[in-house]
Amino acid sequence: MKELSLHVYDLMENSIAANAKDVSLTIRDSLKDNDYHFTIQDNGKGMTPEFMAKVTDPYTTTRTTRKVGLGLPLIKMNSENCGGGMKLSSEVGVGTTLEFWFQHDHWDRPPMGDLEGTIVMLVSQHEDIHFVYKHITDKGEYVFDTDEIKEALDGMSMNDLSIISYLKEMIRENLDEIGANE
Repeated sequence: MKELSLHVYDLMENSIAANAKDVSLTIRDSLKDNDYHFTIQDNGKGMTPEFMAKVTDPYTTTRTTRKVGLGLPLIKMNSENCGGGMKLSSEVGVGTTLEFWFQHDHWDRPPMGDLEGTIVMLVSQHEDIHFVYKHITDKGEYVFDTDEIKEALDGMSMNDLSIISYLKEMIRENLDEIGANE
């Protein structure tokens, strides 16, 4: 995948496929520490230790529609090739936490891409899921919580085109305000 936002989308969809009702994404985006750190947490069905031991093998997948799963192997390879790494922890019946990080200034690190579009696409497609997205930079922090958004929308669907456009613009403005980096 050429953009980090596409990795984020794919990995958060994995959480949804694991029957998670709460999914969070935290990005620590620090030029000062030269760190681009992503954490995705969910309360899905979790993974057994046996499955976790082989989950970065592209031929290991829970999907029945195809025989390969590239999300975790690709993010592991990309992060390790850019001075970073990946850590995965999971407990059956509790959920999964995935961390991956990059050296911020590594010249092979993929660009972020359309993160606000990714977040809005996820929340508009899965209105029954509680998403929390937190972005932390050297200048500040922004939190997008779908429970707060739903309350403010007072019953309007996040799937409405005008709401999608508004949410995307709101996220972009807040990321600009805290100096989110590409």
